Amino acid sequence: MEKKKIQWHSGFSAALRITLGDEMELLEMREEYLLGRKPLQMDVLIIKNRRNIEIKKEIGRIFRKHNIIEYKSPEDSLSINDFYKVYGYACIYQANTDTVKEIDPEELTITFVCSHYPREMMKHLFKVRGIRAEQKGEGIYWLTGDAIAMQLLITPKLSGAENYWLQKLRTDLKAGEEIRDVMRNYEKHRKIKDYEAVMDLITRANWNQMKEEKKMCEALKELFAEELREADKKGMERAKKIFQLSAKGTPVEKIAEECGLPVEKVREMLE
Repeated sequence: MEKKKIQWHSGFSAALRITLGDEMELLEMREEYLLGRKPLQMDVLIIKNRRNIEIKKEIGRIFRKHNIIEYKSPEDSLSINDFYKVYGYACIYQANTDTVKEIDPEELTITFVCSHYPREMMKHLFKVRGIRAEQKGEGIYWLTGDAIAMQLLITPKLSGAENYWLQKLRTDLKAGEEIRDVMRNYEKHRKIKDYEAVMDLITRANWNQMKEEKKMCEALKELFAEELREADKKGMERAKKIFQLSAKGTPVEKIAEECGLPVEKVREMLE
């Protein structure tokens, strides 16, 4: 008789129900419970090409071999639930390998990026887990007291000298010199794809301030007008694609993935 692999889990669940007996009436047991409606997905994963290289940039000084990054937009906040979700991602990432300790837990880091200091989250982490925030630079806090190395980045507080474009990912840029400075810096790199993507986002996020700016030099006025036209065109094309996909019955999560937008934003547009 061919020996088959024994499936232990169903038997374990049955034995667990037997053991709990009458008290099962007070409980709900879900077997092989899915953690979400879509696959678990980290915002950003950065892996060092060589283990012992040292990152000189301030935001990367904490980096080890495997670095998980969670980003919250200016409209969003970093909550206690977000912390445990991303911490769980790190644990799953470490464990989901072919061999034991293929990813050394000591080679993992987590970086939380947001626009506002998460006071409620930090109060909870200190009270429940003994984790403290130690400032290591402008807008940079290392979260100490846990086995996994972690840091918190507050984008508006980051040093503009080293983190210029991260620092500008805001909705409150000031019309006048700040907007002009962004446009001047972008003009130097306007044909590079990453700069185009960042500038498109900044333009959309600060649309009213952009339109209010009336005192630019002629060259910047021309660039400004071009970026506004391009942003508007991209917005129309993206909206058209969203409605076309929705009409075909494409799930909202898939539409969001294809259009590079948060699921909540796609739902809002479709409503």
